[in-house]
Order: sequence, then C-alpha cells, then structure tokens
Amino acid sequence: MSTPDRTPTDLESVRERLNVVTQETRFALVQDLLGHPEGLPTLKELDYVNPGKSRTTIRQHLQRLIEVGVVEEVTLPTDRRRNDRPYKFYGISDQGRQFLESHDLLRAEDTLRSIYERVEKTDEIERYEAAPRPER
Repeated sequence: MSTPDRTPTDLESVRERLNVVTQETRFALVQDLLGHPEGLPTLKELDYVNPGKSRTTIRQHLQRLIEVGVVEEVTLPTDRRRNDRPYKFYGISDQGRQFLESHDLLRAEDTLRSIYERVEKTDEIERYEAAPRPER
C-alpha cells in the first residue's frame, strides 16, 4: 500500500481497486448493479436484494466503490423528480466497467440479469424498479 507522502504506482492502484471490488459485500453489490434491468438501482432496491445487510452497511460499501471509481452515484435532474419516486441511483461507472472488463469480471452479466429478473419483488420494489432513470 502507499504511504501518505508517496504517490501510489499503477500496480498499487490496481491492487487496491481489486481488493475493494472483490471484498464479499462489495462484490455482491457490483453483481446487483450489473444484474439490475436498468443498471441503476436505488439504495432501497439494493437493500431489498441484500436482506442480510443493513442499509447503512450497503451505503458504506457503495461509498467505498465510488471512492475507487468503480461505481458512480447518478441523480435524476430536478425537473424530472417526483415526490413519490426515487431520484438517486447507483451504477457502474465507465471507468469501473473498463476495470471490471479488463479483469474478466463482467462475463456473468447476462446471467446476473436473468437472476435479478427472477427475484420475487414487493409492489414497492417493483414501483422503484419502474421509476424513471437518469440518462448516462
């Protein structure tokens, strides 16, 4: 790992990012992002498909994935927001997609989508899933 007074090398950066992505909970979240039909689930949807994790834990792991550039938070423009609909979403960033692809971590994307489709969802989660998403 790098020390505070030294810039990390490319290899150290890749290693750190791999360590972040492959941690069990974060890897599950990456898979959930890839499996979501729009590729942009809300925190509520991620909470629903990860019942063994608290929303706070999920948020912390998402933040760590954002810090290393694998995930991005995407918000719906103010003029498209509605009081009864979500406006904040999480997705794999372009940089994250390139990173995952370069380490052969995207090969199950179609399978993940198929699995996500089969998850039994509540009416509320279906409403969240059907909410308008921002364009990326």
